[in-house]
Amino acid sequence: MSFPKPFYRWRPHPWHGIEIGENPPEIVNAYIEITPFDTVKYEVDKSTGYMHVDRPQRTSSHAPALYGFIPRTYCGDELGALNPHAGKGDGDPLDICVISERPITRGEVILRARGVGGIQGIDHGEADDKIIAVLKNDNVWGEIRDISELPEVLVERLKHYFLTYKMVPGEEESKFTISSVYGFEHAAKVIKASINDYIHVYGGE
Repeated sequence: MSFPKPFYRWRPHPWHGIEIGENPPEIVNAYIEITPFDTVKYEVDKSTGYMHVDRPQRTSSHAPALYGFIPRTYCGDELGALNPHAGKGDGDPLDICVISERPITRGEVILRARGVGGIQGIDHGEADDKIIAVLKNDNVWGEIRDISELPEVLVERLKHYFLTYKMVPGEEESKFTISSVYGFEHAAKVIKASINDYIHVYGGE
């Protein structure tokens, strides 16, 4: 039996089987793992593509936006070179946070997202950037093009979440640090670098 090209007979792997997006680096697909309503950190298992429980959150902090990754990206050497405080990328797909006016309460969904900036993060000495995006057709945020157009408090919440989400009670400092917050111009370079890193590691089409 033959199937039309857009039809998947089997479930595609969220990292490797879903397209990057219609117009990267501006418009990308975001595969959502965590919503602002989750108290457990879910993460796609890299081997099977199914969601697994990474860890229950130890603190009361909730993700302030939808949180996942951009398919067919990889944080490797080219992305790491954009971060002067990291030796290399963390070896994961590129993380993305998507801001939406309407509550989206379930994970394992694909969003069309418009990148507007990002957070230059370092986790255990490795580059761990977080792209900040808005839902493409959002009625409130959809026309924003750069992080400078977002309310400052939204960016503050994202920074606070990432600075604290890996903290362990009894330890004074988080292993995750932030060196800068950047706009779309640099975010585009980060996304392009992660796409090139993916092609280098896994090949193209």
